[in-house]
Amino acid sequence: MLDKSSLIVVSPEIVLLAMACLIALVDLGVKSRLRTLTYWLTMGTLAFVAAMSAVLATENQTLYAFGSMVVSDPMGNWLKCFASVAMMVCLVYGRPYAADRDMLRGGEMFTLAMFSLLGIFVMISGSNFLVIYLGLELLTLCSYALVALRRDNGTATEAAMKYFVLGAMASGFLLYGLSMMYGATGSLDIGTVFKVVSSGQVKHQVLVFGLVFIVAGLAFKLGAAPFHMWIPDVYQGAPTSVTLMIGSAPELAAFAICIRLLVEGLLPLAIDWQQMLMILAIGSLLVGNLAAIAQTNLKRMLAYSTIAQMGFVLLGLLSGVVNGNTLSAANAYSSAMFYIVTYVMTTLATFGIILLLAREGFESEEISDLAGLNQRSPLYAGVMAVCLLSLAGIPPMVGFFAKLAVLQALISSGQALYVGLAIFAVIMSLVGTFYYIRVIKVMYFDAPITATTVSAPLDVRVVLTINGALVLALGILPGGLMTLCRDAIVKTLGA
Repeated sequence: MLDKSSLIVVSPEIVLLAMACLIALVDLGVKSRLRTLTYWLTMGTLAFVAAMSAVLATENQTLYAFGSMVVSDPMGNWLKCFASVAMMVCLVYGRPYAADRDMLRGGEMFTLAMFSLLGIFVMISGSNFLVIYLGLELLTLCSYALVALRRDNGTATEAAMKYFVLGAMASGFLLYGLSMMYGATGSLDIGTVFKVVSSGQVKHQVLVFGLVFIVAGLAFKLGAAPFHMWIPDVYQGAPTSVTLMIGSAPELAAFAICIRLLVEGLLPLAIDWQQMLMILAIGSLLVGNLAAIAQTNLKRMLAYSTIAQMGFVLLGLLSGVVNGNTLSAANAYSSAMFYIVTYVMTTLATFGIILLLAREGFESEEISDLAGLNQRSPLYAGVMAVCLLSLAGIPPMVGFFAKLAVLQALISSGQALYVGLAIFAVIMSLVGTFYYIRVIKVMYFDAPITATTVSAPLDVRVVLTINGALVLALGILPGGLMTLCRDAIVKTLGA
């Protein structure tokens, strides 16, 4: 019989699953082009689930359920809250775009969004190899379907096929690595795996062999080079509203499973996986920043930008253990969490502007499509400029403090290698500034291609303005969010 505490731990997942099924049934009777009833039911559900997660997070408890297969802790609950809010923002920005392109004939977009969020929740909550893998599969299967949602569009179908093939390969890598760990330790439970690996009774070579495949699978989900091949094609080929869904909330889940698997389960092997993450981080910073310079398509440029940004997240993750000492772990992992949360927030506003500029039959995807945006709409040009400056890491935007936190974690380790990595990351950021500033130059100094003013529904205008303001405000006052991330990591790892 289920006990009450087990149901409390998975209560957000239960609500999300029940409402996703109910909304799918209710949508059968909805006739409006914008699926108004479906939309508001979905938004209400996501808001309720975000509030539930926030309440659970503020209780600062770590609870296990279903034989320790599922965990509810401060880090996981805050990530669930942020993921729910991110999905809400995706749907606000994406609905007008999807309606213009006949993607709302049924309510599949809303149902798939909720099921992909359920996958994200399961990944974040998993304290067992199989639970994490089930969450991952639910998320990726929904993502494949979302990318192919424009059935009559060849580019979207091609992107979905590429995503499916490469995603299946990456899932195979991760599953093979997890099965190797199970074979070596005799357990699927992350806590038990940690104890067995710490005991030193398992052959190191076997553990490292499995670890290589796990890190490869995680690198694909994060979009780190050289496992980044899918990102530019999928970002460019998918409908922009779907690109936003793939590029925002799932990044939070990818960060969560990195913490669950590498830190909570395999921390005794930190010296091995930190070296792997170092190679991935260097490759991501190089490939992402250098390839982005050559792009003329805005979505493709932002895809390479994502690869570079993930390089910074990896730098935070690899600086937690120094010479077997975990004193700097909380500082390093909380800087990575702060980075991923602020990156998702900035990405939402950036793609929100691209969705806003797209008109029926016209995709605003090329950098040249933003020409003279300041003359057509100073507000939206300002929001886009704030986001691009944040991605570039220029103060006082929040991206500057995110980069600073990661660099500070590297430098405070006192290791010459990590200091060298920090210098390399700064140089790569300077290279990256070029392609962000180029877009701002086009918006403010090039002559507009069209004289039409940019119009948007009220909910889009309000959310976009708040989103842009947060990128600036959290840059000026980053302390609150930084403290939240640090407390969440300390309490989670302390438990």
